[in-house]
Amino acid sequence: MTATFIRNHRRLTEQALSIQSKVDTIAIVKNDAYNFGLFDTFTAFHKAGIRAFATTNLKEAKKLRSYDSDIMVLLLDPCTEFEEMREHEITLSLPSYSFYQQYKDELKGLSVQLVFRNDLNRLGFTDSSKMAAVLDDASIKVNGLWTHFAYADDFQTNRHEKEINNWLGVLNDLTSYLPRLSYIHAQNSASYITNGLMANHTHIRGGVILYGTRPYVGNLDLSLARQTVEVTANVIELTDIKAGESAGYSAAFTAKADTRLAVCDIGYGNGLILSRKDFPVSINGNHYPIRVMMMSHLLVEVDQSVSIGDTVNLYNDELRFDEFTERGIGSFSQQMAAFNKETFTQVDIT
Repeated sequence: MTATFIRNHRRLTEQALSIQSKVDTIAIVKNDAYNFGLFDTFTAFHKAGIRAFATTNLKEAKKLRSYDSDIMVLLLDPCTEFEEMREHEITLSLPSYSFYQQYKDELKGLSVQLVFRNDLNRLGFTDSSKMAAVLDDASIKVNGLWTHFAYADDFQTNRHEKEINNWLGVLNDLTSYLPRLSYIHAQNSASYITNGLMANHTHIRGGVILYGTRPYVGNLDLSLARQTVEVTANVIELTDIKAGESAGYSAAFTAKADTRLAVCDIGYGNGLILSRKDFPVSINGNHYPIRVMMMSHLLVEVDQSVSIGDTVNLYNDELRFDEFTERGIGSFSQQMAAFNKETFTQVDIT
């Protein structure tokens, strides 16, 4: 028996359509599309009507171009492979005015978008006047402007309001340039769900919401995002230990009473994030606590109703990524990126 990684392609398409049908979307597909698989994710999103895609590395950007000659492919990170980007018609994000100055000649004829750094303080211009200088350079093909909101799901401070105001100030300074730009985008899933599409914006950048995960739990209905991935394992042995006896390496668990442990064929080697241990699994509709996580196994405290061969659910419609994020396990991207898919039996629902 082997743990199973289940990808629901039908839901992925439906989820993307539920967003794209309301607002033009640039789909974030970095890191192998959050580990769902770049080609399969592109196929689902394209079927849903999405025609703009963004990633952080050139290799994935070139793959996206190979899938379709007409989509917009945005490279979010800096890159100096100018001829490759030009050959594959990839739009480059300009990370700073100094980058523009250094590579002005190489950038000629290449489509670019200008990034405003904002309070994420990662990449981007810090001055709208410098952005205007690039926009005034007729040799540079600027097709868009963007920034990143770092605090869209922070409801305890005014940080999101501040970063919005920073960005709107930039757009106000560049008002005369906006009509000629095809892509003006700032909002991630959380910002769009909270505020709708902001004025003078053409697109959102959809991430987790496209993959069936709410960007925050709050009062958001489950129907907003139907989970597209399930992870299951199997009970491969049952072990009874007496009160005071231990199980796992270095006595990781010591029983306070006579205890039955189900040995399950999944562990951190499969990519379970370590903090997943702090929350239960589901077997036959009942929740049971994980007592030990090892590289290839879990020891789960169970009762007499559990049998060898039973299915162990770790992620499904009940055990959701976004609920675990809310409880502090880690973000959706952290949970998904960790999975070592080669160690699973992979099942596709189409």
